[in-house]
Amino acid sequence: MKKILLITTGGTIASTNENKQGFAPTLTPDDLLALVEEPLEDIVVDARSVMNIDSTNMQPEDWQLIAKTIEQSYSIYDGFVITHGTDTMAYTSAALSYMLQGLGKPVVLTGSQIPIGEPGTDAKRNVADAFTFAAHGVPGVYVVFHGRIIRGTRAMKMRTKSFDAFESVNAQDVGKIVNGNIVYDPSFREEKSSAPFQVQISLCPDVFVLKLHPGVKEELIDFLPSLYKGVIIESFGNGGLPFKGRNLLQKVTKLIEAKMAVVITTQCLEEGEHLETYEVGKKVAKMNVILTGNMNTEAIVPKLMWALGQTTESDQIKQLMERPICADCI
Repeated sequence: MKKILLITTGGTIASTNENKQGFAPTLTPDDLLALVEEPLEDIVVDARSVMNIDSTNMQPEDWQLIAKTIEQSYSIYDGFVITHGTDTMAYTSAALSYMLQGLGKPVVLTGSQIPIGEPGTDAKRNVADAFTFAAHGVPGVYVVFHGRIIRGTRAMKMRTKSFDAFESVNAQDVGKIVNGNIVYDPSFREEKSSAPFQVQISLCPDVFVLKLHPGVKEELIDFLPSLYKGVIIESFGNGGLPFKGRNLLQKVTKLIEAKMAVVITTQCLEEGEHLETYEVGKKVAKMNVILTGNMNTEAIVPKLMWALGQTTESDQIKQLMERPICADCI
């Protein structure tokens, strides 16, 4: 018998419309388990609520609370299932991937597009699948949703209503769950860490995402150092910065000189940044920026918060960011 801890955080899955003001999380862990219906064979489940919020309200401090809950219960359970709202689930799964170092047990996030108590809900299947995969014992952080198993650092919510809400960006799915059976993708390789389990929850939330568009004012960049320690620039195409007309390149140079962590990524969902292709990229590549390969923004944001929480040294931050962790980039 595998012993699994269910950690509930709220989200659509736990929502009702009792006050007629729109769906909001109200259900307890016992309420959720009572509605699952499908038998959880060979699994003993304990449940704990750490918060009951819409995931739009999820904050980095809440990621720390979830990580602490896992740390406190780590020796007692064989795995963990976290029910979570879909809107920020990918950020949370990535954050836990970085904070839970040397993880030797499965941490599985799931949720639903329709509340568990509503007709036609997808919650019951997702919860059952999450427990099935958690009981399989594969270490790491994963999102299990609509029968798909996705690495926590590669998940992205792509659809607002459809049951297949999540995609694995720039990486194959770990596998799928069909009628309670797990079918792994041939490319999947289980990552076993030789390091002991430890929780590194120090985060610096002072991170800003700047999505470029033609016409972005240079003066905007001048305000960043007074508010943030790091900026993630979602640039165009392969990742270059404009230097004609509105010269953002010159402004970003000043950020780097001010010891601000500057991360370059692309707005394109697939294939990642490649700064060495065009002149606009080569000019950026000569600067001391942080490169992200084919990471997605949902992973870059918590990784930068985590890196800034570990050190204030620019070279060490760059090293942490550019080192693949939990298969987050190539």
